[in-house]
Amino acid sequence: MADFPNLSRRGFLSRSAAVGGLLVVPGALAACSKTDSGASTGSGALDKLRKQGFVRVAYANEAPYGYTEGGKLKGEAPALHQQIFKALGVDTLKPTLSDFDGLIPGLQAGKYDVVSAGMAITPERCANALFSEPEFISPTAMMVKKGNPKNVTDLPSAKQAGITIGVMAGAVESSYAEGAGIDSGKIKTLQKPQDGADAVKSGRIDAFLLTGISLRWLAKTNPETEVTKAFVPELKGKPQYSPGGAVFQKGNEDLRDAFNRELKKIVTDKSRYVELLTPYGFGATEIPPATLKTADLCKG
Repeated sequence: MADFPNLSRRGFLSRSAAVGGLLVVPGALAACSKTDSGASTGSGALDKLRKQGFVRVAYANEAPYGYTEGGKLKGEAPALHQQIFKALGVDTLKPTLSDFDGLIPGLQAGKYDVVSAGMAITPERCANALFSEPEFISPTAMMVKKGNPKNVTDLPSAKQAGITIGVMAGAVESSYAEGAGIDSGKIKTLQKPQDGADAVKSGRIDAFLLTGISLRWLAKTNPETEVTKAFVPELKGKPQYSPGGAVFQKGNEDLRDAFNRELKKIVTDKSRYVELLTPYGFGATEIPPATLKTADLCKG
């Protein structure tokens, strides 16, 4: 199993050192011998990718979004983007793993054609790059002991039950718990996802609050636990979807728009989406609602 680093998709911390070179992606993604110098800019970005036969894609080494295991690249973004670029006539993804904080600067410098790291869509990032429409949302869930002895399903039920909630240090889930009216004395801070799982198993907390995506992945190695059905928390009456998408250079609107057209075919086909991404902990609850638009997210 790959290592499972900090999983707050809102407050991304610096990742491990960049890893260069080519990685094999299951499903016929192979290295290409053609040159990768120069950025694909201008109105013909997609045409340039088709002519060169590959797309330079940057990932952060973070499961289950995009990570290496056994020398192969796996995750939500590789699985999804393989399908999209193949449909666009670009059969090969030429991947590089990088520090998360260096992804957008590297894109701006022309090192990559697209960033495929499940990056959260925020106004600050929209000012520096183009985002696709959302690929997924990150609804929240709770990890509890097997059998869910406190019978909690969401934050209102957790408040009513008076349970103790665990959250990741620096992550947004603490604000969700506080916003639901849970007493601060009932909210415990943990440093790593595994710390949360261990605290649930030992009974030090009754539930661990994180994205359903992250918790379902974590539960694979913690069989004494289970994960509640995901839900969308609210802050001041506003749903907190935490959507992520692919990122393109400013000026490459044609590539972004073509990507969006193929992306829409997948996210509007529930069975295809679930089949493609279930191996990485994504399910029907992660499908973006049709009303959730990047243009609105970029406005804040």
